[in-house]
Parts: sequence; structure tokens; C-alpha cells
Amino acid sequence: MINKIIKSLDINKVVIASTLSGLKEEEYNWKVSDNSWSIKEIICHLHDEETEDFRARIEHILFKPNERMPPIFPDKWPEERNYQNENYEWKLKSFIIERDLSIDELEDWVNENWNNSYQHEEFGEISAKMMLHNWLAHDYLHIRQINKIRYLYLKSLEHNLNLKYAGNW
Repeated sequence: MINKIIKSLDINKVVIASTLSGLKEEEYNWKVSDNSWSIKEIICHLHDEETEDFRARIEHILFKPNERMPPIFPDKWPEERNYQNENYEWKLKSFIIERDLSIDELEDWVNENWNNSYQHEEFGEISAKMMLHNWLAHDYLHIRQINKIRYLYLKSLEHNLNLKYAGNW
């Protein structure tokens, strides 16, 4: 199952890259509302989660499960790191590079003890396997979010445009 999840993460890299490549500035900066995320903010988030959350935390659980895990605050990153002013194309390319590094690392760790666990203050006992599955679920959540934003952006281009023929969203 570990190999299957790793393969799915690799496939998601292609899905995310192809879905987000070639967007114009107006589209990747567009927001549904003032308090929602733009596509640019999502790719910045995915990049930072790639490097500072999932990959780092799985490594921690596999190799240092008894040491305290450094805290992270992804809900504060968009503002603290000024995601909206990041270079979109660079962040997207950097995410792809980081995902490739993650896949390489995960493939190197495939024979490690994925049942190793860490006692998280908020979520309780988290195994490396559970964290890997959550990483994949996190991808799926943001792929869904990206598709919804792209759909709503398309709909916003012409206020009277009827998209019912396409099917129910």
C-alpha cells in the first residue's frame, strides 16, 4: 500500500502541474471572496506543506519518533509569507521539484517501519503510514479546491452565462 500511495502522490504532481500551467495572472490571482484563497496562494501552500509538513513529518516519525516535533502554523503562512506577492510560475516549478524530491525520499524509505508513531498534541497518535495517507488526502482536497475555483472563475467571466448543460457542480 505504501508504494501505491507514493505512486498516487507522483501522479498528483502531474495533475496539479497540468491543471495550473499556463494560467494568466488574472486567473491565478482571482478569489471567490476577500477571505478565500487564490490559486496562487494554494500553490504556495502546497509548496510549503511539501517541504515543511508532510515530508518532514514523515521523516521525523520514521527516524525520530520519540523526539518533539517542531511546530508549524500553515494557517498563518499565507499572510506571514505574503503568498499573494509570490512569483506564481516560480512557485509552481518549485513545487514540482520538491514533489520529485519527496517521491525520491519516500521511495528510499519504503522499507522503513511505517507503523512508527508520534504522539501529536492535537491529533493524538499519528503513524508514518497515517501521515502518508493524509498527505494524499491533502492533495485531493486541494485539487478539488483548485477545480472549484477554476469553475467559479469561468462562471464569473460572463455573469449571465448558463453552465447547466455541463452538469451540476
